[in-house]
Amino acid sequence: MATLCRPAVAVPEHVITLDETLDLARTLHADHPQLPLALRLIQNTGVRTRHLVQPIGETLRHPGFTARNAVYEREAKRRVPEVVERALGHAELSAREVDLIVYVSCTGFMMPSLTAWLINTMGFRSDTRQVPIAQLGCAAGGAAVNRAHDFCRAYPGANVLIVACEFCSLCYQPTDLGVGSLLSNGLFGDAIAAAVVRGRGGTGVHIERNGSHLVPDTEDWISYGVKDTGFHFQLDKRVPGTMEMLAPALRTLATQHDWDVSGLGFYIVHAGGPRILDDLCHFLDLEPAAFRFSRATLTERGNIASAVVFDALARLFEEGGVADGTHGLIAGFGPGITAEISLGSWAGVPVEATIPHRPRLLRATDLQPKYGVPAAS
Repeated sequence: MATLCRPAVAVPEHVITLDETLDLARTLHADHPQLPLALRLIQNTGVRTRHLVQPIGETLRHPGFTARNAVYEREAKRRVPEVVERALGHAELSAREVDLIVYVSCTGFMMPSLTAWLINTMGFRSDTRQVPIAQLGCAAGGAAVNRAHDFCRAYPGANVLIVACEFCSLCYQPTDLGVGSLLSNGLFGDAIAAAVVRGRGGTGVHIERNGSHLVPDTEDWISYGVKDTGFHFQLDKRVPGTMEMLAPALRTLATQHDWDVSGLGFYIVHAGGPRILDDLCHFLDLEPAAFRFSRATLTERGNIASAVVFDALARLFEEGGVADGTHGLIAGFGPGITAEISLGSWAGVPVEATIPHRPRLLRATDLQPKYGVPAAS
């Protein structure tokens, strides 16, 4: 039984409000022929505040991709460790008890991944596995949970740390003037989240099943144009209607698990925008309150990409959770168009399940007596 424990979330200290966003759009794009439409779309997002990794003056300045990516690396190294420490605390684990780190981010690039830096600086074992996920966009939070679940099923008792680091403001492109780009400028925010999936014990969501679904021939609906100036976010006008195609995938996975997707006790989904949540209510026959945690994330922090599902889940914990055994769903949506879906049950107290024998995760220390392999530091 893999348990997704309470996430830790942090947002940068620089805040921009809806009114400030609208004023900036009016100032920067006063002559834009579709400015009234863009302003109306930004207002309709429901986003009231967003957090930025730099002051707004620096955010609007584009010094080039090299400088922007340097900011990404510097700020990730400055801000991620504290969030990781809190997530480990929520799971009641130390760094040395983590067997895999899944790092998700689509707003900057590092090679080696930040996972290597974390292992070297935060006391993780040198044989800790690393899985960086960079190209699933907003769906990557759900994908990280699913890959952690897969790992814990393969290696019962293993523990997985998930880190989502998204500085969406570093992808601002002042020369992208399409309505979709202007909307994105008023929608996305910055955040860092971390959560642990424990192979045994822990409180939170016992993940029971996961699945993925790709909508055919939608590759260009959400994408990056990778240019000399960095990542240019491209959003097709058909994206807000994708829930009509993805909602059936949520229902199908639940049915395969003998659950009714319209009768679950909690829903943690990616809040790409209010239309996504409204359509899910319609197609899954749910009341708006079913997505209150995702709506709160959208309102207070904007679309924080892969970190959304962890922020929304953290709000469920803050509310006190639900009754033990309550069934629920976690889902991330992103480029592809892709859905990454998990089904699980709430466990407010640790459950030490009896697990049949399976291959155990091999560590360097297992090889040391026979083969003389140095132990992990």
